[in-house]
Amino acid sequence: MSNTEKRCRLVLVAPDMPDVAERSKVLDDALKGGDVASVILPQYGLSDAEFQKHAEALVPVIQKAGAAALIEGDTRVAGRAKADGLHIAGGADVLGEAIEKHTPKLIVGGGNASDRHHALAIGELRPDYVFFGRTDGDIKPEAHPKNLALAEWWASMIEIPCVVMGGTDPQSALAVAETGAEFVALRLAVFGEPSQAPSVVAAVNALLDEKAPRFED
Repeated sequence: MSNTEKRCRLVLVAPDMPDVAERSKVLDDALKGGDVASVILPQYGLSDAEFQKHAEALVPVIQKAGAAALIEGDTRVAGRAKADGLHIAGGADVLGEAIEKHTPKLIVGGGNASDRHHALAIGELRPDYVFFGRTDGDIKPEAHPKNLALAEWWASMIEIPCVVMGGTDPQSALAVAETGAEFVALRLAVFGEPSQAPSVVAAVNALLDEKAPRFED
């Protein structure tokens, strides 16, 4: 087990950019900044055809960096782009269907777990991870307090890993790590200033290396 696997790791939510070449370059640069476990690709406002084009360009960039490429929502796009998995933003019904169809061939996680009741319903489906927050939920500098509280409760009881959406401040990653969550997802904190993305990824990894609690083997 490497050092990074003993503490909370970074998940990136790909930036919302209509130009596929620019998006590929920004993501490629960010991934050179340091350890990233996975990258979630939301559709944002792209048409299905454009989303397919973006996924086919971005998935190899992500995989080349050693991260898992997770497509939000669209199973056909994930299959055609040879992604590693699916991030399901809907509730337990949608997630359950995706798990049934695509596990273990693909990583399947997500859930939109807005409270303990929904989180437990999702947990019963045995997804690969549960996501607290929304991939576009980084609207304040800090992570949402409700998501931090859910993650702390979840991590103390349940073995299924959880991912928590951080805030727009890279420092929010530490508050997520302190809940015991296995992963922190960042979007605007990394990509708000695209040219700074590699140095932010490096800084977040350094912060987690120095201050994040360690998991027991």
